[in-house]
Amino acid sequence: MPIARNEIRSTDMTTSMTVPSDREILITRELAAPRRLVFEAWTRPEHVARWWGPRGYTLEVCEIDLRPGGAWRFVQRAPDGSEYGFRGEYREIVPPERLAYTFEFDGMPGHVSLETITLEERDGRTMVTNRVLFDSVEDRDGMLASGMEQGMRETLDRLAELLATMA
Repeated sequence: MPIARNEIRSTDMTTSMTVPSDREILITRELAAPRRLVFEAWTRPEHVARWWGPRGYTLEVCEIDLRPGGAWRFVQRAPDGSEYGFRGEYREIVPPERLAYTFEFDGMPGHVSLETITLEERDGRTMVTNRVLFDSVEDRDGMLASGMEQGMRETLDRLAELLATMA
């Protein structure tokens, strides 16, 4: 069953996830760090490998070719040893304020979404806005049903924890 437009799917004190249209998920998170650090943590493999993915998972492969047309590839390992691959291509890079890239899970080839990350700094804190655009409502709903909400929340918590050590 499709999720109603503008229904708040999940929210806590710092993270929210909504569905503003039939083909989108909108995620926002306020982080206690300047946007230059958030951008660095989001784009440098040595940082991404420390926060990307849910708790208990490790990032075994973290390849980033940070340029328009450049590819990224991540492979995460679950606590039970299972591995999950993800990949995409950078479409737009405007340091330190914006990134746009495609996202595809190896387990569902051909289902590609476009993520646009916007970083806005206010008083030394950064509001991260991640707008995820899917090809169809079915793709969006499939992502929501996959458990991405909990993984997204844990991932952003891990990013916040890393940023506290970088500040």
